[in-house]
Amino acid sequence: MELVDVSEALRRTEFRVFAGRIEGGGVVKGLNAGQRDLPRSALDGLISRAQDLGAKGLVWAFREGEGWRSPTAKFLSAEELRAVNETLGAEEGDLLLLVADDAAVANAVLGQMRLDLGERFDLMHGERFVWIVDWPMFEWSDEDSRWDPLHHPFTAPDGEFDPERPGEARAKAYDIVWNGQEMGGGSVRISDPAVQEQVFDVIGIGEQEARERFGFLLDALRYGAPPHGGIAYGLDRIVQRLIHSDNIRDVIAFPKTASGADPLTGAPAAVDEAQLRELGLALRGRPQSAR
Repeated sequence: MELVDVSEALRRTEFRVFAGRIEGGGVVKGLNAGQRDLPRSALDGLISRAQDLGAKGLVWAFREGEGWRSPTAKFLSAEELRAVNETLGAEEGDLLLLVADDAAVANAVLGQMRLDLGERFDLMHGERFVWIVDWPMFEWSDEDSRWDPLHHPFTAPDGEFDPERPGEARAKAYDIVWNGQEMGGGSVRISDPAVQEQVFDVIGIGEQEARERFGFLLDALRYGAPPHGGIAYGLDRIVQRLIHSDNIRDVIAFPKTASGADPLTGAPAAVDEAQLRELGLALRGRPQSAR
């Protein structure tokens, strides 16, 4: 169930749901779920699931001949239907799911729905591992009108780094995924002070601010920090997979309540004046001995 960008097949469509998203810089992505027998109630449930995951909606369709059996079919031309079928490798009776949104939203929604379908139709057998590599270094924030580091600002670029084209940069970052769930991740760190300063500049941290906030790091890099990296594994996630649980709370050693309290230790506990003085803290608007 590969996620496939079908925007090009719909580039000239008059269907505003697709056209508006493509013109606005978004995408139309789809997946071919294969030959599935689902009643209308289940298909409506897929739409609700997509909306719960953050999509504006979901288009479902079954390939019939060169066209579709779908409420959306009447809004698309025969040429567009054939092009989408071809792009998704659809055969007779295949269920197609499409999301029109920003690329990140479409990927996240269809990615989770792929896992849902895998469980619904018992498609996941055995234990499958995959390394996720070639991560982008940055993502553009429309809200803040700037580039943000996708991992953190100390991740090394993979190959030559061009600060004038940050959207094309790839990071030396990696995740390990077990049957669709992230088990661990890490990266190689920047060891060149010039590259570190360029990365700070890309994300809007100027020379003076970089010196004030990270001067210790830049000095250390100039003295010669060796290239280094690592990876952190989630022990609780590994145990969750081993016992075939769907909820990580089943294996967390010290789970917290919704308010952040720890039922085992009773934390957070009250603090007294002596503890506050020792830490140089003062509480305003509350009793001196408070949580």
